[in-house]
Amino acid sequence: MKTDMLKKFGLVLLIAMLAGGLAACGDDPGPAEEAGQNIDEAMEDAGEGVEEMGESIQDAAEGE
Repeated sequence: MKTDMLKKFGLVLLIAMLAGGLAACGDDPGPAEEAGQNIDEAMEDAGEGVEEMGESIQDAAEGE
């Protein structure tokens, strides 16, 4: 009898923890996520700049 109650309590606790985890997943990005997005954008811009510079060097080497 005592083990049945412990099993039920454990199941209820697990369900409550899962529900709490889902509720914590909001759509509003936090400061760390915003910083990560800014870093991603900066790296993408830097990569595009390097690519453009490489194309310019290649064009100059070809005499264009």
